[in-house]
Amino acid sequence: MKDGFRQSMAWLHTWSGLLVGWVLFLVFCGGTASYFKEEITFWMKPELHLAAIRPASSVQAAENAVAYVQAHGGAESPRWFITLPSERQPMANLFWSLKPKPVPPGAEKPKRGRFETALIDPSTGQKAEGARATRGGEFLYRLHYDLHYINAIWARWIVSFCALFMLTAILSGIVTHRRIFKDFFTFRPRKGQRSWLDAHNATAVLALPYHLMITYTGLVTLMLMWMPWGPQAAYKGDVAAFTAEMFPDTAGRGAKVPPGVVPLTPVRPLMAQAVRHWGEGSAVGRVIVSNPNTSAATIVLNRRDGGDLSSNEPAMTFNGVTGALMATSGDEPKAAAETRGVLYGLHLAHFSNPFLRALFFVSGLAGCVMVATGLLLWGVKERQKYAKTLKHGGRVGFGLRLVDGLNVAAIAGLPIAFATYFWANRLLPFALEGRAQAEITCFFVAWGTAAVAGLAWPARRMWQIQLWIGATLFCGVPVMNAMTTSSNLLFSIRAGMWDLAGFELVCVALGLCLAGAAWHVGKRKPAAKARAAAGPAAHNVRLETAR
Repeated sequence: MKDGFRQSMAWLHTWSGLLVGWVLFLVFCGGTASYFKEEITFWMKPELHLAAIRPASSVQAAENAVAYVQAHGGAESPRWFITLPSERQPMANLFWSLKPKPVPPGAEKPKRGRFETALIDPSTGQKAEGARATRGGEFLYRLHYDLHYINAIWARWIVSFCALFMLTAILSGIVTHRRIFKDFFTFRPRKGQRSWLDAHNATAVLALPYHLMITYTGLVTLMLMWMPWGPQAAYKGDVAAFTAEMFPDTAGRGAKVPPGVVPLTPVRPLMAQAVRHWGEGSAVGRVIVSNPNTSAATIVLNRRDGGDLSSNEPAMTFNGVTGALMATSGDEPKAAAETRGVLYGLHLAHFSNPFLRALFFVSGLAGCVMVATGLLLWGVKERQKYAKTLKHGGRVGFGLRLVDGLNVAAIAGLPIAFATYFWANRLLPFALEGRAQAEITCFFVAWGTAAVAGLAWPARRMWQIQLWIGATLFCGVPVMNAMTTSSNLLFSIRAGMWDLAGFELVCVALGLCLAGAAWHVGKRKPAAKARAAAGPAAHNVRLETAR
């Protein structure tokens, strides 16, 4: 009974990981990069690097941001979002929705509202002119759960199903490997299937708590899709009440706005009051203004992400005309909201310092290797079943060839796409219309090309070619940056801008890892005597793989 249970868990582990492994590899790669999405975005806007040397206070940045929105078409906007500068993002990021245009009778209403964005220098209040259009790290962050070209709701259902399969694979893997910790200290190189299994076990156990945490908390972020019945029962269908309590920055949305222009209260005293309320060391991270310049105006101040595990940062809501405090939230959150906030905060890791964030990043890379080795291990095991068939002149099945091709497309092709995205940021024409989307198009064109090549020729040689291409592109990022901008690796180090230097150094490290993998794949095969000892079946397997 015991052996039967473990064997059933082995079957479950294999197929729950294989069926969604390629999507999980994309999710892990995009999610791992997201730990440094602010740094990636900053690197992809080289025109702002010098401006980062001129720091400004949060209060000054907020006042300049409000003045900028008022003067540039935001006076009649129903809602402003102002993200204040931080150590990881030196610019103030503005986003405001535009007043909807009247819709003629019978015409279809637009599915999405119109909005404007701006990035301003917090010390001068002027728009950061010359900053190239790019989605930066935000694209990689959203890619790992929105999948870009797919409808967002469908994409999140797909990713959540894959995360559920991932959690099943992790738990069944723990049951399957009785000697899981012993296997972690065991690696036998050049042993074929045994070596792949050792690598899979080592990377899985190395960051096992992380893998469990990131998978489960990923499901928690989408909990209202999976289990919407709790809020429906508790709030009796009152969606507005649930939204206001769960997301306090929605205050003022949908309120009736009386006609007439009413000046907006200054934000400086409101920010000072908020900091006193939250305590020493706190700061305002975001300002949300609803119905500005009207008698129904409200101003919500969110505390900047700090050292708390919970993502539910406290907020204070003020009357936008009188400046009177209307409500506070998050100081003593309810148990359910705090539980969700802690789990969500663990997933995002906004609470972490640079060292802890780097540890999360390394753990994410271990997850990428774990998924990749698991996919490769299935192909290695399955190919052994065809040894007898190939001995008599047969061919491997369609399923194995498909898996081999998808492995090349995902594992070797995706790094090419990531590196191409960074190269496109520097090489595309500066004034190109739709430049941000053009960078994303380059990402998918590079990935699509690698995928088609991998599916057409899933051979060892194709692995080597694509790994070398990825290694060259990643290692060339600092060189390409130095040749196309006034910024370079030495400048970043001398200026103490370690976020920029760290990005380029990580690119080089990833490139060297890919180069090592390419070298290993391309190593000379065993001597002729060893090949002969392996028998004609192994020879036929190699011939079939080469095809």
